[in-house]
Amino acid sequence: MTNAVPVISIRDRGPAEFAQDFGDSFARYGFALITDHDIDADLIARAWEYSAQFFAMDEAYKRRFHRPELSGARGYTPFGTEIAKGAKHVDLKEFWHIGRDLPPGHPLLAQQPNNMWPDQPADFKAVYARMFAELDRVGGLLLSALGHYLGLGGDWFAPTIEDGNSVLRLLHYPPVAGSPDGIRAEAHEDINTITLLLGAEEAGLEILDRDGQWLPVAPPPGAISVNVGDMLQRLTNHRLPSTTHRVRNPSSERAGISRYSMPYFLHFRSDFLIETLPGCIDAAHPNRYPEPITADDYLQERLREIGLKK
Repeated sequence: MTNAVPVISIRDRGPAEFAQDFGDSFARYGFALITDHDIDADLIARAWEYSAQFFAMDEAYKRRFHRPELSGARGYTPFGTEIAKGAKHVDLKEFWHIGRDLPPGHPLLAQQPNNMWPDQPADFKAVYARMFAELDRVGGLLLSALGHYLGLGGDWFAPTIEDGNSVLRLLHYPPVAGSPDGIRAEAHEDINTITLLLGAEEAGLEILDRDGQWLPVAPPPGAISVNVGDMLQRLTNHRLPSTTHRVRNPSSERAGISRYSMPYFLHFRSDFLIETLPGCIDAAHPNRYPEPITADDYLQERLREIGLKK
């Protein structure tokens, strides 16, 4: 099947043209494929290498960094823990979460805990702190473009994500043996504002189109798959849709191979009030969400639905 989601270069278009093309792709598919983001290729290569090394560690070592009371917000979450909203079976994955470290006394520390770091592999912290910063940079550029697309201006989103509750997830889908009950990631929508995903070149990521067909998402090497999260969908009254997507199990010839990916879940600040944008409400599109909600309250509600918070 031909990949339907547009591939859009940041570099080859002027700011206005990029904003229009990016916003149009989000409005149609809830996804876009972004090239020329200027994240250092050597940094990305080291991030893949360290991810594979960490997940190859023995289970006892990895579980030293599992803190159930954090509801998966930081550190390690074991295989078979997360379940998609409404799904019957857990996802076939394990992951590690890296967030934003805040200084002592910061008002958002209660909602956004600081990181824990493994001592192996060496330089794990340095590599992923830099990767977090780079994806945060690119995410800010993309939200600035969306600000223009929505008629808000390029700076509108900046204060909504300042010190925001964003998370870099290192994902490992182990080899698939036999005929398991579940799949690597059941059909779901992301909770956050936008997601930037490295690692979708390996086949498996699919989106559910308007006609009910599953479409493959296959970025060119080094490109980033970007998608709308539920928080942005809510803010825009579904003008920008949070599209259902999944990671299906591999073909038989790839079943014995691990799949790795690195989604960056860009979140609003925990105290940001998600209130429908007036420009996204009209007679044909009445406000679906008349009651606003803070980003943290929305997040906690969804974490309970996916099994990370009890």
